[in-house]
Amino acid sequence: MKPLIVSAIVGILALSACAKPPFKDEFESDKPWVEQAAQLPHYPAPENLLEFNAGEASSNRYFVDTTSIGIGEDGVVRFALVIKSSAGASNVSYEGIRCATNERKLYALGRDDKTWAQPRVAEWQQIDLVRQFYAQRELSRNIFCPYRQAPGSIEEAIQALKRGIHRELSR
Repeated sequence: MKPLIVSAIVGILALSACAKPPFKDEFESDKPWVEQAAQLPHYPAPENLLEFNAGEASSNRYFVDTTSIGIGEDGVVRFALVIKSSAGASNVSYEGIRCATNERKLYALGRDDKTWAQPRVAEWQQIDLVRQFYAQRELSRNIFCPYRQAPGSIEEAIQALKRGIHRELSR
């Protein structure tokens, strides 16, 4: 009787050694997301600004400084955004869009002396929940993050910005 029990135990141990780990362990999606530290770019220069259309809801003009675009390993597209009103006022910011979650974060605000200031609130916000995020919504949906995927390269992001739409989308 003892050899039969020993054989059964050995058989069970052998089978369990051959078993694969649970399916979910084969993917990185279970790892917690870690945001990379943002490096502030040079203040936007007029010759580096590329205009894009953020829709009919606003009479403002929207620009991204192409030299400021960065794509982090964390899936965040970071860029300097310049918004010019019809009266000539400008708002400058350094922002990030987390493509996978359709969120936006404000890293810095531009000052009149062409330096950056830390914002009072610097946390991730859902783009669709804030009505005034016209530019960020357009950049996320149609230019930088189609299908909630970050661009493969800075050049891909710039080309999408120049076309006004990502190459994988059509209007």
